Amino acid sequence: MMGAENCKAAPFFFRVSEMSDIGNRVLANEKFTMFKKSRYFGVTALVVLAVLCWGIFKLLSPQNFGTPKLMSDYLQTSIQYAVGGCGFYFIVVMGLFDFSIGANIVLSSMVGVLLSRHLGYIGLIGGTLLTGALIGAFNGVFYSKLKIPSMIVTVGLMLILESVANYVVKLDTSGFPGKLTNSSILAFNHAPWNYIVAFAAFFLMVFILRFTRIGTYCNAIGSNELVAKNMGISVEKYKFIGFVLLHFFVGIMALLTVSYGKGMLAVTGMTSMDRNFKPLMGTFFGVAFKKYGCPVTAIVIGEFIITMIFNGLVALDVPTTINDFVTGAVLLAIVTLTNRGKKGSVVK
Repeated sequence: MMGAENCKAAPFFFRVSEMSDIGNRVLANEKFTMFKKSRYFGVTALVVLAVLCWGIFKLLSPQNFGTPKLMSDYLQTSIQYAVGGCGFYFIVVMGLFDFSIGANIVLSSMVGVLLSRHLGYIGLIGGTLLTGALIGAFNGVFYSKLKIPSMIVTVGLMLILESVANYVVKLDTSGFPGKLTNSSILAFNHAPWNYIVAFAAFFLMVFILRFTRIGTYCNAIGSNELVAKNMGISVEKYKFIGFVLLHFFVGIMALLTVSYGKGMLAVTGMTSMDRNFKPLMGTFFGVAFKKYGCPVTAIVIGEFIITMIFNGLVALDVPTTINDFVTGAVLLAIVTLTNRGKKGSVVK
């Protein structure tokens, strides 16, 4: 009798054990799925990409790439672009674009340098930031009033701003137009002040996105503008604010750029447009990793990755044309792999 009871109990025990194993596997899968959607997964993926990029170029060019001194230089360069990328995020997420970023950097830098001759740091900081914000307001008004695509409006404004920058050069009678010749106002040329300014901009970006309506409404407008209007959101108002914030951050970028390079050269013929694309690359990372809730972190690390790729190719003595091709191809691959839409979704 006891043997028969044990035979009956054994299958039951195995069934319970099997059900327990299945439950554990389901729970583990659910936890992993939740992790894949979390901020930690996004940040981990970015860090892995950065380490992988460093490792590849360090292996290929151990002497000319990735030393502590060079990594510090890469970081100081990348944070400049990352500040501009943070500003770009506000309009790119709404489906807009601005070709006048580079012209703003040049003009804001020129104004800051000119005012610094008389007002020191107040002139340098105030000149770059206020000029940037005013250009943003100017762009926002033009876009709102003309009712034509932002790309077209900002190409025209880029030409205007380049011309104004060349006029500002003529106002500088120091003999060194666009150059920061006073060594006493070069604090933002190196650590720690360049990092302090950049990370203050990053924290401001995080605050705006998480704790104000601006971040929420910009995302809502980008997701579905018609629905956002029906919800009572003033779309034109927040697009205007997006342009102002973009160019305010570009003003901060101009402060860091002109300080790091100890000057700025005025250009014409849409040459300034080349300065648009590196901040935009970081913005692509931010948009791609927005679903993980870490757009600012993605912009910062993404710009660092792009800077490492660019400098790694230079260390390998790759021609500039191939350098640009590889950088663009890698960026496209990363954004494609991290931002694939769901099946049946509409790509705008």
